Amino acid sequence: MNVIKLKPPYLIFVGDVTELTYVKTGAGLAQWRPDLCAGQLSLVSPGIDLGLPAMTVEQAIAANVGSLIIGTATVGGVIPDGWLDTLVQAAEAGLDIVSGAHGRLQDNPHLAAAAQRSGAKLVDVRVPPVGLPVASGKKRSGKRLLTVGTDCAVGKKYTALALHAAMKNAGMDADFRATGQTGIMISGQGIPMDAVVSDFLAGAAEQLSPDNSPEHWDIIEGQGAIVHPAYGAVSVGLLMGSQPDAFVVCHEAGRTHVAGWPEIPLVKIAEIILRTTAVGRLTNPSIRCVGVSVNTSALAADARETYLRRLEQQLGLPCVDPLVEGVDALIECLVNDVIPETVA
Repeated sequence: MNVIKLKPPYLIFVGDVTELTYVKTGAGLAQWRPDLCAGQLSLVSPGIDLGLPAMTVEQAIAANVGSLIIGTATVGGVIPDGWLDTLVQAAEAGLDIVSGAHGRLQDNPHLAAAAQRSGAKLVDVRVPPVGLPVASGKKRSGKRLLTVGTDCAVGKKYTALALHAAMKNAGMDADFRATGQTGIMISGQGIPMDAVVSDFLAGAAEQLSPDNSPEHWDIIEGQGAIVHPAYGAVSVGLLMGSQPDAFVVCHEAGRTHVAGWPEIPLVKIAEIILRTTAVGRLTNPSIRCVGVSVNTSALAADARETYLRRLEQQLGLPCVDPLVEGVDALIECLVNDVIPETVA
C-alpha cells in the first residue's frame, strides 16, 4: 500500500467551489482530523464553510501551517487554471502542496519551480503502487466489510470510518482500509482505486485487504456505485477483489438523480442490494447486506426518524445516520448474522 506522510497542521484549500458535494476531501479532514486542520482558504465569498477559521496564505505562514491540502474532488479530478496563482504563492512561501487530483502537481512547471525555490514538497496522493497484480480470486482469511453506494459522495467513507471507530471501541479487531484520496489522507495509507489501471483493480483490492486472523475485520471504504454511468467500473473491481462478507449501502436522503448527471435517476436501495449481492457472490457466495447508512442532513429533524423507520420496514434491515445515532445497529446485525428475507 502507499504510505504518505503529510506535514501538519493543514490549510484546507477549497478554491472557488461552492457545492459541498465537491469538497468531500476537505470536509472529511475537518470531520475526522480536526486537530490537524488550522484553517480554510476559499477564493470566493461566500464560499464553502468547513467550520474552520478563514485564512490567507500569509496568515497560514504566520500560524506555522505545514501543508496546503487541496480539499476538492471535482468531476474529472483536475485542478483549474484559476487556482494556480494561489498554489504557487503557497509553494513559494514554503508550504507543502498536497493533492488528490489525477493531474500530478510536479507536472505543472510553475508549481514545480516554486517548490524548487522554497524547498516545499509537492505530494500527489492519487498515485497507485507499482507492480499491482491481476486478481487471483482466491479466498483470503479474515473478514471484510465493504461500504457501497447509490451514488458518489453519499457517505461511504464516513460510514466506514464510523464503523471502524465503533468496532475498535467495542474491542473488536478491525482496520480501516482507504481506497480514495481523502481516506488515504485521513489514515496515512491505502490505494487510490480510481487511479489503478482497470485490469489490476481487483488485484489491488486483494492487496489492500490481505490474509488476516479469523476474527479480524477489514472495513473497506467503497468508491462510486456499481450502477454509476461513469464510475461503475471502479466499484465493480473493488467489490470483486474485496470479496466482502458483508456490505452496507450508503445513501443521501432526498437525492433523486446521479450527482452531476441530472438526467439519470438513482437506482433504488433495494435494487442496489440485489445487484451488489449478485456481483459479490461471484467471489464470495456468502456476501450479505447488514444495513443502510443514510445521510439525513437534508431532512428536517422531525422527519429523520420517520424516514429511517419507513426505510427499515421496506428493507427489513437496520437504517441509521452514522453521524447522528451511530452505527451500533449495523454492527449488531453484522455480529448476529441477521439475513432479512426481503433481500436474501
